[in-house]
Amino acid sequence: MVNFILADNQELTAYALKTLIREHESATLHHVTDKEQLLRQLQADEKSIVIIDYTLFDIQDEEQLLIIIERFPKALWIMTSDDLTVSLMRKLVYTVRHVSIVFKDSPLKLFHHAIEYAMRGERYLCQRAAEVLICQQADEELHSKVLTHTEIEILRGVAQGKTTKEIAYERYSSIHTVNTHKKNIFRKLQVNTAHEAVKYAFRAGLVDPSEFYI
Repeated sequence: MVNFILADNQELTAYALKTLIREHESATLHHVTDKEQLLRQLQADEKSIVIIDYTLFDIQDEEQLLIIIERFPKALWIMTSDDLTVSLMRKLVYTVRHVSIVFKDSPLKLFHHAIEYAMRGERYLCQRAAEVLICQQADEELHSKVLTHTEIEILRGVAQGKTTKEIAYERYSSIHTVNTHKKNIFRKLQVNTAHEAVKYAFRAGLVDPSEFYI
């Protein structure tokens, strides 16, 4: 028997997913409505398949979601939210490796595929998720070639809210040198302000979202 845990508080979506799961005779289903119930079910069966829209569930943020996923490494997860950030998807795909992604506005057949893959112990990425990650990686590689390593490090310092003086001190450089690098960054990225430069780097994956303070 395969145990499914449905953690989605959107009534219509939950009903559709229940219908798909019940098509499989070997599946058992538990619908949970809060984090405490989810953890209790996972403790009872750590190899469960969890279908979750964490944005409509009793989970505070991405960090808390990742902590729960890491706590139960034997579980398989199917993420269904339309609000998954590129950063979260990258972490789920490249570091967790036992998480499937299907956006909520996907055709019903894609959810069916994700469930079948999970029952075989495999991961499923819908085409849209794969394309987002591929495009983001291509942008990152492109813009990494545009900016030098030093420029990327300075841009990260700017994203962390550091002043030119602080960046210069950390890099054992002069303020004039850091300002010159900043001007080169703006010119290469074709932006006029630090805010625009950091937003550009954020989209290109050069700056981790946790460092994005501007």
